Amino acid sequence: MDSKVARLPLFGGPRAWHSSDWTSTDDRVRGGSSHSHMSCSPASLVARFHGNLVITTLGGAGFASQRTTGEDRSWDLSGYDGLELHIARGDDKLYTITLKDKTAPKRPDGRLESTLSWEYDFHAHGEKRVFIKWADFKPTYRGKEQVDARPLDLTGVKQISFMMRSFFGIQEGDFSLDIVSVAAVRYKYYRDDPEEEEEYVMVDEKLETVAETPKSRGWLSWIGECCGLS
Repeated sequence: MDSKVARLPLFGGPRAWHSSDWTSTDDRVRGGSSHSHMSCSPASLVARFHGNLVITTLGGAGFASQRTTGEDRSWDLSGYDGLELHIARGDDKLYTITLKDKTAPKRPDGRLESTLSWEYDFHAHGEKRVFIKWADFKPTYRGKEQVDARPLDLTGVKQISFMMRSFFGIQEGDFSLDIVSVAAVRYKYYRDDPEEEEEYVMVDEKLETVAETPKSRGWLSWIGECCGLS
């Protein structure tokens, strides 16, 4: 199936990773003991989401997450079909990526109010690309799926976050996820031909640049090319 794929890089890839783009929201705000970090820098080709999930403090529950910073930040993703995560390596644990279209207000005690979220769970093991259609994001409120929730406002996505949680005591301890990039993607199909390799055009709408890129490659070879080793 021959196709063109437009990519809008959000983090990583042609956009540098910055630690200032991320901040922790861990269960310590509820009296827990878990902690998380997003280790990255402008020179990084890979960001590392890692930490320790402690579930004994809250009786089997617990979570550790990193969310994007900036109350005035917003992405218009309405022209795209979903998100693509390029994972460099993982620890075979179950992670969650979450989207919000409203910034949570703060309570008088400094804690954030609960708001509607859209979540997708994925296993991370080895290098892979995970494509998530918008319909695959499940609306939740305080961790519970909402059957009759309104749709996600793709014209104004305000927050993106990565989470490690216990899933009712199933997971705990150290965790680590290496992320090459996060991008919004749009597919344009021209004809049905399963023998044809997929091609895509990477579009950076903010910088107004277009670059031809091969369908897929290992992240090590991509790093080598960036460093002039290939």
